[in-house]
Amino acid sequence: MTTTTSPHTAQVSRGSWSLIGPGLVVAATGVGAVDLVATLIAGSKYEYGLLWCVVLGCVLKIVLVEGAGRYSLATGKTIFHGWASLGAWTKVYFGPYIVIWGFVYGAAAMAGTGLPLHSLFPVWSVTVWGIISGLIGLALVWLGRYELLEKACAVLVGLMFVTMVGAAIMTVPNLPGIVGGLVPMVPDGSMVNVLSVAGGVGGTITLAAYGYWLREKGWSTPGHMRVMRIDNTVAYVVTGIFVVSTLIVGAELLYSAGIAVESGDKGLLDLSTVLADRYGQWSGKVFLVGFWAAAMSSLLGVWNGVSLMFADFVGDLTKVAEDHPDRLSGGRWYKAYILWLTFPPMVMLFLGKPIWLILAYGVLGALFMPFLAITLVWILNTDRVPDEWRNKWLSNTLLIGCTVFFFVLAAIQVKDTLAG
Repeated sequence: MTTTTSPHTAQVSRGSWSLIGPGLVVAATGVGAVDLVATLIAGSKYEYGLLWCVVLGCVLKIVLVEGAGRYSLATGKTIFHGWASLGAWTKVYFGPYIVIWGFVYGAAAMAGTGLPLHSLFPVWSVTVWGIISGLIGLALVWLGRYELLEKACAVLVGLMFVTMVGAAIMTVPNLPGIVGGLVPMVPDGSMVNVLSVAGGVGGTITLAAYGYWLREKGWSTPGHMRVMRIDNTVAYVVTGIFVVSTLIVGAELLYSAGIAVESGDKGLLDLSTVLADRYGQWSGKVFLVGFWAAAMSSLLGVWNGVSLMFADFVGDLTKVAEDHPDRLSGGRWYKAYILWLTFPPMVMLFLGKPIWLILAYGVLGALFMPFLAITLVWILNTDRVPDEWRNKWLSNTLLIGCTVFFFVLAAIQVKDTLAG
């Protein structure tokens, strides 16, 4: 262990900052249009009252992603290997979830990219632009070239960051209000907003893809533990600034004027209209570019990262070796899931979403974060991980806190899904 760790540690020490990448991909993938609108609505309804929730959400995701990354680096195994070691029940949950989730998410992701493109270039419909975006995503990730994904996400994150932070700066934020918003408080009637903002910062299933992106990056030993933690923390600090900017826009631009926006992706179209009315057409169009970048980065990350997870899942079911091409990037099951994400969901873009599928998607999706949190607590406290890298008291406290939080959020989401 000493001979393999030391060279990697030396490499990491010399160039930590130049190596940052997988964290940015997982954070960019996790921040979608729906999450931004939830934060925007929170700002429009409660001004800066829920700013602390954004910070909490970033901390929760740092803890979860660090746990997934630590398991992968400490053992050289994927997170699915850890889940499988807990018993067949994990496969019974994960199999239907990843199939149903992929079908519904594929349609939502393509529609999410189509909305801003249609607003910018109305020559084609939302559906046509969404299909084009899905095909572009397929082409970019088909061969499984992680370097290309990382560069594309870096460009898209840059566009997202510049547009949303720029919009926040234009509103001339109230700095004392921002500081006051860091004090935890729950305004009357805001509990659902609290949970949606804190729970929605930075992703769901894509958090578990982090270990796969570490492998694609070439970070595969305990010697990369330090750079992984830097990478993860920096990525979510950037995400936090981005989402805080979204809340500032909601607080300064919408709260003071009493303007409401729609839930879902269309809320960002509403915001682009408000920006255009207030600051000129150029600001609305620039914001639409940022909206598209947020949606496209999520699409690309899922098309690659969740496809890697699916290939690993099928490889486990078919009992092939962990280094078998079928379980790796660019393999046949990886490509099969990309096709599943891209083509069958196109039918939903034209025909709408079957109610039973939406119910299953809502219930299984709500359960994923508590599933991830509780399995990480289980895995990281046992001999599945070398003693040096097992949870200490702080990690256990934070992960147990994540588990409780996401169980409460899951209960509310399941109730809302079944009721709606």
